[in-house]
Amino acid sequence: MNNILSTMVLLKSLASFCFLATVAFAVPAQEKRVHHQAHLSDHVHDDDHGYQYDHEAFLGKEDAKTFDQLTPEESKERLAKIVDRIDTDKDGYISHSELHYWIKHRQRRYIEDNVNKHWKDYDSNHDNKIAWEEYKNTTYGYYLDEDFSDVEDKDTYKTMLIRDERRFKTADRDGDGIATREEFTAFLHPEEFDYMKDLVVQETVEDIDKNGDGKINLVEYIGDMYTPENGESEPDWVQTERKHFSEIRDGNKDGYLDTNEVAQWILPGDVDHADNEAKHLIHETDTDKDGRLTLSELLDKIDFIKMSTITDYGGMRVDSHDEL
Repeated sequence: MNNILSTMVLLKSLASFCFLATVAFAVPAQEKRVHHQAHLSDHVHDDDHGYQYDHEAFLGKEDAKTFDQLTPEESKERLAKIVDRIDTDKDGYISHSELHYWIKHRQRRYIEDNVNKHWKDYDSNHDNKIAWEEYKNTTYGYYLDEDFSDVEDKDTYKTMLIRDERRFKTADRDGDGIATREEFTAFLHPEEFDYMKDLVVQETVEDIDKNGDGKINLVEYIGDMYTPENGESEPDWVQTERKHFSEIRDGNKDGYLDTNEVAQWILPGDVDHADNEAKHLIHETDTDKDGRLTLSELLDKIDFIKMSTITDYGGMRVDSHDEL
């Protein structure tokens, strides 16, 4: 029972949309559902409440705890190795273009590693493909026969099964019921594929639309990102989001976000978030303001860098097989 529940939680997190944000140069800090191509971070980009977003953007997300657990001296040694790898022209500086390329590289690696990890779990017959039946049986197991009768929230599990099947079939471009590695990547990371973007929008609306009318009102929009505590006054960023809903998100001013408006919100195709994050990191750590970074400058801001994409959010492994 514990195994199936842990698997279901993982799958639900994969099917959900991460709590992501662009840097201040582009959109509000509290953006929750904007897709950053491969995920820069699951954390809100809010430097006033810590640097976990930048930590994960610089270091990479998957192995974050590794870097966090190093001693100060080990952290400096690890950072020096990372900086040397980012500095591709070996001039002793990290330029914006080098940092931008590095962040994109870490995004790609996260997706590849994530797909590889789950591929082994679901390719039960080892034919280098994953059939829907393989995925379904591995994920939901004998609960299919039991109609989820001994699961507390069986309606949720039934909904997840329906949603998983719809996403799988959408990712399965040739409709043969079997996912190639590319199709399975589209299943796990639909925001990376143009042909999956309508589904991304649909799932987002379903997640936020609590009254089932097929659109998102202001209460649902705010409720998706903020739940007030007893006696807590509403933070300034929530007030800002209310204004953005009315002034920016709701293009036709009818008081709702329809699917087109949701698409413009969560999938802003003309925004390069890795580029924005590179600019943000340079802005925060470039002490002499020459537009590039040195190891010395990064070491001076090591607590900030340990919370960035440069080091996989604190956990990047520096090893020989992870080449640029």
